Amino acid sequence: MRRTAWLQEIRMTRFEEAFFGWTESRLTQEEAARVLGVCTRTFRRWSERYEEAGREGLRDKRLPQASQRCAPVDEVLALMARYRTGHSGWNVKHFYTWYRRDGGGRSYTWVKTRLQVAGVVARTPRRRAHRQRREAAPWPGMLLHQDGSRHEWGLGQRWDLIVTMDDATNEHYLMFFCTEEGTWSSLRGGPGGARRQGGILFAVHGSRQS
Repeated sequence: MRRTAWLQEIRMTRFEEAFFGWTESRLTQEEAARVLGVCTRTFRRWSERYEEAGREGLRDKRLPQASQRCAPVDEVLALMARYRTGHSGWNVKHFYTWYRRDGGGRSYTWVKTRLQVAGVVARTPRRRAHRQRREAAPWPGMLLHQDGSRHEWGLGQRWDLIVTMDDATNEHYLMFFCTEEGTWSSLRGGPGGARRQGGILFAVHGSRQS
């Protein structure tokens, strides 16, 4: 069943529930219309159709009609014949270049879809997500992340904020400012560079730190 037809069946079922709720005095017209997300006038119009023709009176007459934008069958068959006879085994992008060169006026997506539906071109497997969520490190201290962010943290003063964080617990071991991120800040950004005071991490000032 096509998605549009499936949605239509759901809409008719929901209308019947609201309609019988209204006829059995469990709902007012305003409440029934609100359930369906329409105005009371539309609900009354649908009710009149339902009383006259049942569910058939609610069906969208446009669904069975063929779209005027659909390509003629002869055009689709000609496209398949052209690919099979002169371009078999080509990828869609290469074939489309010749299709346009020979006067074809359809879009690349239309040509690719027709070829894939006909089975003459295989569908490319969906690419995996570029960034995949991974499991965190099992024990604290096994994996540390360090990053630097340069910004105007003070009025007219641009510093690098160096942050060292534990992958397993998301605990911030050390956060400090320095004039420029480099080897010194990377070596200093370990767990031993911070001391705890009341749950807050304080950095020990260095010679190059602003």
